[in-house]
Amino acid sequence: MENHYIEEIIIKKPLPKNAYFSELPAVKCLAGRGRLSFGNDITFIVGENGSGKSTLLEAVAVAAGFNPEGGTKNFSFSTFDSHSGLSDYITLSRGAYPKDGFFLRAESFYNLASSIEELDSQPCGSPRVIGAYGGVSLHEQSHGESFLAVLRNRFFGNGLYILDEPEAALSPTGIMSLMVIIHDLTEKNSQFIISTHSPVLMAYPNAVIYELREKEIDRVTFRETSHYIITKRFLDEPEKMANRLLFGD
Repeated sequence: MENHYIEEIIIKKPLPKNAYFSELPAVKCLAGRGRLSFGNDITFIVGENGSGKSTLLEAVAVAAGFNPEGGTKNFSFSTFDSHSGLSDYITLSRGAYPKDGFFLRAESFYNLASSIEELDSQPCGSPRVIGAYGGVSLHEQSHGESFLAVLRNRFFGNGLYILDEPEAALSPTGIMSLMVIIHDLTEKNSQFIISTHSPVLMAYPNAVIYELREKEIDRVTFRETSHYIITKRFLDEPEKMANRLLFGD
């Protein structure tokens, strides 16, 4: 894509001192930089648990008009109002306008599936919502199957797709299937912004990877990420690593 739907995010300063998100490494680093570029078809945000990557991704999604708990811009369900408010302190620099879009997050996927069931239980003359998701209840499939069903059936292309830790629902084979789906959609003028822990997913060719560290946000290759380095070290010598972790040998 020549013009991406989100080109960069710009953080407004000063941040509120009494907000927990102001102390997250991701937010502190972003405040130091002032802005972060997303001018690529696929951008990965990676980092350790607690680094703030999901909070940052949520803020981008909310600023782009999505429901904090996920779905399209038409979803408005709220199971528990826990989003951070960081979206009020960032500005999105936009390029083209997407015709489609979805915010898919693993931690609230059950709530999304329940919302679809609720919508379809209401008497109305319009087609059932689940028809756009493959026609089979997402609750009647495994977590991974339902996740892929949304990706295969509801993502139409020409869209902005924000995915929060999609690998949480997927086997290694499922992650590879996700890579194929992403490729097909980028061929249809789509942009993806994804937070992930998966070195397999990070290996997607020509993707931009930002790794959140304690005091900085670095653009890295997937082999430079701590996730790849640690995973490779373990797989190269699994018995040795396991013994060291468990018994100190």
